[in-house]
Formats: sequence, structure tokens, C-alpha cells
Amino acid sequence: MYNFTLFVAKLVVRSFGKIEKRNEHLLPEREGYIVTCTHRGWLEIVILGMCVPKPIHFMAKKELFENKMIGWFLKKINAFPVDRDNPSPSSIKQPVKLLRRGEVVGIFPSGTRTSEEAPLKRGAVTIGNLSKAPIVPALYIGPRTLKELRKMKKATVIFGEPFYITSSSKEELASYTEILNEKTNLLERQLVQR
Repeated sequence: MYNFTLFVAKLVVRSFGKIEKRNEHLLPEREGYIVTCTHRGWLEIVILGMCVPKPIHFMAKKELFENKMIGWFLKKINAFPVDRDNPSPSSIKQPVKLLRRGEVVGIFPSGTRTSEEAPLKRGAVTIGNLSKAPIVPALYIGPRTLKELRKMKKATVIFGEPFYITSSSKEELASYTEILNEKTNLLERQLVQR
């Protein structure tokens, strides 16, 4: 279902505009990794899936799964629910298992769609620490909907250098969250300067 949905998404999105991906060569080929991305609208979820060569298992808020049809569809395209207000150990175990199997886990560290810069949550860093998988920061710049894509014509995804979490304390984990934020901001500056 993931591959079929991705195929349809490619047809639709490419008929509306152009997608540019940068630094794809930085994505690890032989191990699982966490790809983090800004989250300003729903379209970047689709386009990020188009830009990463392996299927992405997205963490999604549990409220999206309350509707049975939507929940069924999300599970079929590799998404899994997370309680953002009360994260349980199982919300960490599932992505860690996926990463150890060599899969890709997609996380939006701001935890919500926003046009403002939101503080990052520690989920990506905690999962990176437990799984020993690298984190690949990504930045999406472009339209948030197909209507906006038709007007703007171009969406861009840029990937940053993968990095590993080597931490044993909460204070160090907090500093890695700030490092992730800085790396994401650096990607934005790189796009703006070009």
C-alpha cells in the first residue's frame, strides 16, 4: 500500500509542480536512520516520502487514528500512533525496533504543524540515543497544499549531515535537541543564501 500510495502521490504532485531535492547523497544506505523535518503543512509529509529512497515509518499523533478508516489507511502506509501528551515506553520501542531492522523512521520534532518556529521535542534524540541510529535533519521549503504548489510551482527538500547521539544524561540529551535545531536552521540558511 505504501508503494502504491507513493506512486499516486508522485503523479499528482508532479502534475502540479516541481520537486527539488538536495544532498540526497547524505542519506545512509546501509543502516536505518531517523529523518527529522520541519512541519508546516501536510504536503511536506508526502514530498519527504517522495525524496527518501526507502519507505518512511512516520510517527503520527494518536488522535489521527481515532477514525477507523483514517487509522487503517495510516497503518497501511507505515505510520504508527504516538500519544504526544503521555508518551509510553511502547512509543519508543516501536521506532527503535524499526531502526535496528534497518528501516527509516520519520519524526517531526516540533510535534505539530506550525508556520512559526516551535521548540523541538526530545523524541527524535531519545530514539536516536536508544537505537544508536543516526539522525538526518531535513528541511522542507515550499507550498503547504496542492493549491499552493500549483501557484508556487516548486517545493524543495534539503538533507543535512547525519549525526549520532552519544549521551547518558538528560542534560546531554537536551543539548542534542538544541544541536538538531541548529542543524535545521543551518539548512534553512543554506537555502536562503543560494
